[in-house]
Amino acid sequence: MPGIMALRKRAQQDKPLDGAKIVGCTHITAQTAVLIETLAALGANIRWAPCNIYSTQNEVAAALAEAGFSIFAWKGETEEDFWWCIEQCIEGEENQPWSPNLIIDDGGDTTHVMLKKYPDKFKNIKGIVEESVTGVHRLYQLSKCGKLTVPAMNINDSVTKTKFDNLYSCRESILDSLKRTTDVMFGGKQVLVCGYGEVGKGCCQALKGLGAIVMVTEIDPICALQACMDGFRVVKLNEVVRNIDILITATGNKNVVTREHLDRLKNGCIVCNMGHSNTEIDVGGLRTPDLTWERVRSQVDHVIWPDGKRIVLLAEGRLVNLSCSSIPSFVASITACTQALALIEMYNAPAGRYKQDVYLLPKKMDEYVASLHLASFDAHLTELADEQCRYLGINKAGPFKPNYYKY
Repeated sequence: MPGIMALRKRAQQDKPLDGAKIVGCTHITAQTAVLIETLAALGANIRWAPCNIYSTQNEVAAALAEAGFSIFAWKGETEEDFWWCIEQCIEGEENQPWSPNLIIDDGGDTTHVMLKKYPDKFKNIKGIVEESVTGVHRLYQLSKCGKLTVPAMNINDSVTKTKFDNLYSCRESILDSLKRTTDVMFGGKQVLVCGYGEVGKGCCQALKGLGAIVMVTEIDPICALQACMDGFRVVKLNEVVRNIDILITATGNKNVVTREHLDRLKNGCIVCNMGHSNTEIDVGGLRTPDLTWERVRSQVDHVIWPDGKRIVLLAEGRLVNLSCSSIPSFVASITACTQALALIEMYNAPAGRYKQDVYLLPKKMDEYVASLHLASFDAHLTELADEQCRYLGINKAGPFKPNYYKY
């Protein structure tokens, strides 16, 4: 993780997070441990919970706890355990007063709990840093209805996060997840990817590269046109549901695949989710007396119909790449850098810079995150001459693109 380590080395003498009390709720993996250690090295006090009941790496959680960090997480939590862990991070210890002033969230669950159950503590929050589509959507909803009383930073839509974590990372991790869990051969398989955002694009590119016949569902005409131009057929789920071999959701929505759809899938169809939340596939609709569940291996279930038909459900409809695989450390470094810089910015911002709204990571910080990782490729940036800078109307040190530029 070259970028986050470089950031730690450059900033740890200044301690820009000295006095910060951070509640974190993200996937707890080896890469997250590097972020947690970095935030501590920059001066922060930290309490951390998982954002997914299956993605926690127990050995990492144990090592962090042994190192003195307050970690509340284990793989395979119940729903009740999940909320308990978040509450422990917010409440603190009985004999040690604790009032967090920063939130780093992945899905909006900590923000939701604090707003609902700890409104007095929520007033002390200086900023929220959110990294997922689902969590950002929730923040914009709160802002729209006037319930967001603190500033928030949307790093999901920062360029480095969107392109690298959502596109390039998912392009690799979807294949690894499916191979690890099912040993499936992709050549010639009919695959339907629901959603052609950055995650969906990554999944489609990877599957197409291995010879799968890939189709896409979309609600957005621009994304649908992109899919068509990239060589993918855009269809409705009902049109192809009986013929597909693999079904992948990547929309960030709810009820994308219903029980009615699942009833019509062919025998042996693999079903999984690449979106943040477990709301895309109606897994609850499969827990009925007429269906039989058979655990095949960790995170792999056969759901069997009365006529003998079965589907292969991965991670019970939760985020499959972090439940069944992992993400590349290089990509995690990019995301961790955006999170750390956003926390530093919000914690040190002068009063009035950020109001009760949702903000994007400043372009200059996005470019800085990218620059921290270029050395890994021995990449050498060209420097503009003064005359060229005047011609383009930009500073020699950046930012090099306006905020409306689409990468």
